[in-house]
Amino acid sequence: MKNNARSGTMLALASMTLVQLGIAASVGLIDQIGAEGAAWLRLAWAGLLLPLLVRPRLRSIPRRVLLNGVALGVVTAGITMLFMAAVARLPLGTASALEFLGPLGVAVVRGSGRARLWALPAAAGVLMLTEPWNGGADPLGVAFALAAAVCWAAYIVLTQRVGDAMPGFTGLAVSMPVAGIVATLVAGPSVIGHMTPQLVLVGLALALLLPVIPFSLELLALRRLTTAAFGTLMALEPAIALVIGLVVLGQSPSAVAVGGIAFVVLAGIGAERTGNRHPAAPAAPAGSAAPAGPAAPAGPAAPAGPAASAAPAASAAPAASAAPAASAAPVAPAAPVEPARPAEIAAAATDRERSSFLPG
Repeated sequence: MKNNARSGTMLALASMTLVQLGIAASVGLIDQIGAEGAAWLRLAWAGLLLPLLVRPRLRSIPRRVLLNGVALGVVTAGITMLFMAAVARLPLGTASALEFLGPLGVAVVRGSGRARLWALPAAAGVLMLTEPWNGGADPLGVAFALAAAVCWAAYIVLTQRVGDAMPGFTGLAVSMPVAGIVATLVAGPSVIGHMTPQLVLVGLALALLLPVIPFSLELLALRRLTTAAFGTLMALEPAIALVIGLVVLGQSPSAVAVGGIAFVVLAGIGAERTGNRHPAAPAAPAGSAAPAGPAAPAGPAAPAGPAASAAPAASAAPAASAAPAASAAPVAPAAPVEPARPAEIAAAATDRERSSFLPG
């Protein structure tokens, strides 16, 4: 068990690190073909690679599950393209923290009591990151990041459904081609004319860096970690983005922005620890549903008299003994139900982009 937890943690951390490295590596590509073009190139390659590697059997997938996979692909495209547009206008750490409000919102809404109180430090973190009092953040970039957060929230819900219904990497092999098609319809016509062999190869490398390898690592991590543990680890992603933005992109955040990211990470950890999914209560055994005790009073109603009382005595005995036999027999406790794990993904993701990926 300890080895599983340790390996699951390492897989999750590796996935999050690759996600942020993939985004940072895409910044240079944004300068050449724009944010939408960079997102399209990654999604198009991922949509080609995953079906070839996994080879899903679509005929064996129920229609409803397949439709959920298609919806997941649409949301994945939204996360990727919206987040890339946000990164083009905001520091990586700030954009990731704002996007993380999506899985945080899911944890808060699904939680109860104390879990919902974690929305307060999250709101404080958003104010510190956006600094509306002095216009420190690009309003359009903030809008893109928040829209990506909404997509990420939907991604988590859909990932749970698809991950529970499709084995292995089948969910990714179904959703990513859809994401590639959506991105092609939105950005392809304006970008294809600018493609060069060098850019195509760069897109292939970026697709492996994000989303192909990270998403595969997430699925493996979720087989070793509980949903709550994975969601808590996912809350570290804004902090990882801050470090990579500083080291790789040379983005030096202000003290206020660092404090805002800390508040969002704190809220994410707290919400996931208090808002994880619980097993459903076991149904009451059928044998104990109808108490047999009330049938016993029928005996005294028999008419008095030697003959009359003898018959009730004979018939009441079996009835009286039958009731205890039905109610007194100990009921074996139901085996504990292990909480279902998303394919969330978070979260988990978890989770992504994050689907995309993004920070998904």
